[in-house]
Amino acid sequence: MPTALTSKGQVTIPKRIRDALNLAPGSLVDFALNRDGDVMLQKVDDQSNRQPDRFAAVRGRADIKWRTEDLMALLRGEG
Repeated sequence: MPTALTSKGQVTIPKRIRDALNLAPGSLVDFALNRDGDVMLQKVDDQSNRQPDRFAAVRGRADIKWRTEDLMALLRGEG
């Protein structure tokens, strides 16, 4: 199942591979080369080394309801 490499060096992992490895958005994977030069893709189960999301505690807690027009005017210095 060939897939194209993007200009940023990204590829899409085919669905059957994602399903077999139980990969979901945000899953960590590791790439390695074996002695024959084949690429090995493995799911990283230990996420204890993962940096915590510094915004997670405050995400979705803003108490100001902005209208798009008002926010854009503020950002443009029109207000």
